[in-house]
Amino acid sequence: MSSSVPSVASTDDDPADLFKSTANLLVKVAIVTAVVIGIIILLAVMAAPDSVTNSDMSEQAVAARIQKVGTLVLGDATGSGPRSGEDLFKARCAACHGAGLLGAPKLADKSAWGPRLASGYASLLNAALKGKNAMPAQGGADYSDAEVGRAVVYMANLAGANFAEPEAQADSAAAAPLSNNAKP
Repeated sequence: MSSSVPSVASTDDDPADLFKSTANLLVKVAIVTAVVIGIIILLAVMAAPDSVTNSDMSEQAVAARIQKVGTLVLGDATGSGPRSGEDLFKARCAACHGAGLLGAPKLADKSAWGPRLASGYASLLNAALKGKNAMPAQGGADYSDAEVGRAVVYMANLAGANFAEPEAQADSAAAAPLSNNAKP
């Protein structure tokens, strides 16, 4: 009787097979690395803005990209021009001169305004522009000197003065012609 025992293959590793499997592994690693790098490059290209070209480096394109978020405009927000003396009084002066607070002469109080009116318009305007006692300076802020002058005339005339309302003056630098020696 013959026994049927399967034969067992030899388990000795052949060095040639080991070299083949190592080379095969290195090829597979190189392929996977190349695919991963390709995917990264593809994602980077897709994520980059499409608008970055040489034409976008023009002066107008750069200015548009770095434009200001907001602007500061000094002067009347409505753009309606200079305000009247009454408007400025209501906006700025009425808090003290309406009630006579902190020694301010009350609007239309002839006895309180009398000594001040005797000093003249120029003195009253100077006090309003530069400030006096508890009154803060009104010049150089939200209102032009002519507007402050209109408010002074408004208050003084209600107290018995007869001052003429000042006109808004044009910017002297823009209105003055250049001399022959001045450089443009």
